Amino acid sequence: MNIIMPFVIAMLTTLFVTPFVTGLARSLRLVDNPKTRYHPAHTHKGIIPRAGGLAILIGLVVAVFLYIPMTKLYTGMLIASILLVIVGLLDDYQDVNPYIRLTTNAIAALIMVGAGAGIPYITNPLTGGIIHLDTLRVTFSFFGTHSILVWSDLLAFIWILWTMNIVGWSAGVDGQMPGFVAIAALTLGLLSLRFTMKDPSQEAITVLAFIVTGTFAGFIPWNFYPQKIMPGYGGKTLAGFLLALLGILSYGKLGTALLVLGVPTIDAAYTLLRRIGTKKSPVSADRGHLHHQLLNIGWGKRRIALFYCGVSAILGVIALTVTSQQKVFALLLLAAGIGAFLIWVQFFTQFSEPQDPDNG
Repeated sequence: MNIIMPFVIAMLTTLFVTPFVTGLARSLRLVDNPKTRYHPAHTHKGIIPRAGGLAILIGLVVAVFLYIPMTKLYTGMLIASILLVIVGLLDDYQDVNPYIRLTTNAIAALIMVGAGAGIPYITNPLTGGIIHLDTLRVTFSFFGTHSILVWSDLLAFIWILWTMNIVGWSAGVDGQMPGFVAIAALTLGLLSLRFTMKDPSQEAITVLAFIVTGTFAGFIPWNFYPQKIMPGYGGKTLAGFLLALLGILSYGKLGTALLVLGVPTIDAAYTLLRRIGTKKSPVSADRGHLHHQLLNIGWGKRRIALFYCGVSAILGVIALTVTSQQKVFALLLLAAGIGAFLIWVQFFTQFSEPQDPDNG
């Protein structure tokens, strides 16, 4: 099986097409100017093109057409990906209502569930046994006979929707998102590669994982500090969508995906609890994310991006080498560590002057 060429083609396509997308974004005014377009979560200064999702989509589509068979599943994936990027480009031009964006994410998740991306089982982290989710089936007639695996499809829908949002929330500084997304996709690709010899049908999934890795790796040089282009809402949601899909298809190893995305996952959980606890909308933007707190204590943007990449790489190695029970322990340990850090930062920032960190 050739996994190198799909990775290289995806990476080079994204790498070389991004400057053209950057110019297009400027000409179409798909830019972010903090002076005229205030957003509480933004950390950049100056006018920065958005629309990076279009470059990422082009890299993905080119490599997928070359190396992935166009089955119902992968056709649905491309349709959903295009939908997410189109809405993202609209948001790049003028902010789209967050509930409309959430509805679009839900539609993309439903497309994938309809295309067959269900979760038939999960591993019980307490016993190591299998919990089957494909036992409850509902059949109905609508232009033919269709079946819904209720628990399998419901969990897949929630997982895809959740992952799209947590990845988007962890895309606040230059180079942060594409770095940890490439590492997460690589981890899931290596996991899938283990099963390819036993199950030839896994080959396309493995190739897809390396395509996603290459696509986001090719975007890093243009997004790393100082960024030339931002991923935009389309790029962020596309990243989460693809990682969620890989987590489902790589033999349903949601535990591995959950652990390698441990920092964005825990950050999102704390964010939801904080917003609900202060009676704010769960989708309202603010400056309380982990990367904002790191900026508050004087970390630079390069350091934050490298921190996310480094921790994701460590968690990826752990996820590939431990049992399900140990993955839960590692995730809980990480949650406790991040929680303690966030509490410490709250006290630190109350008794110190605001920081204006350099970007080293």
